[in-house]
Amino acid sequence: MKKLLFLLLLNYSLFADTLPNRITTTITSVDTNNVQVATSVPQGTSGIVIHSYGNKLSAITHLIVSTGDKQATIYPYQELGDTKLPNIKSSVEKGDKVIFGNFYSNLLLIAPNEESYRKATQKFKRNFIHPDIYAMDLILNGEHKISFDNLKAFAQKNQIGLVLITTKENIMVLDPISSKYLATLPPITTLNTTAISPFYARFEQISNGFFGTESNQKFLEYYQGIGQIQ
Repeated sequence: MKKLLFLLLLNYSLFADTLPNRITTTITSVDTNNVQVATSVPQGTSGIVIHSYGNKLSAITHLIVSTGDKQATIYPYQELGDTKLPNIKSSVEKGDKVIFGNFYSNLLLIAPNEESYRKATQKFKRNFIHPDIYAMDLILNGEHKISFDNLKAFAQKNQIGLVLITTKENIMVLDPISSKYLATLPPITTLNTTAISPFYARFEQISNGFFGTESNQKFLEYYQGIGQIQ
């Protein structure tokens, strides 16, 4: 009985900590910008549509976002967010291949301190893009705080599939392309309760008021700032 209970608890723990994964499927019907796919996909999951031209030639033609169940919406695809590149004009067709979560192996983590960041990167075995790179991108673009828009732009440029945002109660899993939260995971427990910023280099251009100040290093400012992401 104890062994069975342990296995049930272990399975629950593994399930609770699981990040969204890649889903490969095909388009079964098309109605303008709305399509149906062969596999049920969680709402908010983004991906790409790949059209085959024959003779082993294929190309990404559209961005796709699941609206729940087997339904999805398609959008123009611009490689790496570079508007100077030409768009492929192919229409979406029945039988086109779809890869949802094509970059879900690449993550950006927003955490309140370096200890939380280290523990999370050890826990989730994926490729992490350091948040200081994101901070530099904010500065170069004249941004002063985290938003869904600049997360999406940064994700497109750096092939990031998921953003993990540490809140006071849990870790929110965001698809930055759809700006939809896909999952809620248990928080990372740490002993360090003094840091207040997800960026570890000193960036004066990033608003101190958004994450607190060095003279007032409280988690409250960090969590208030995270709660204002929109």
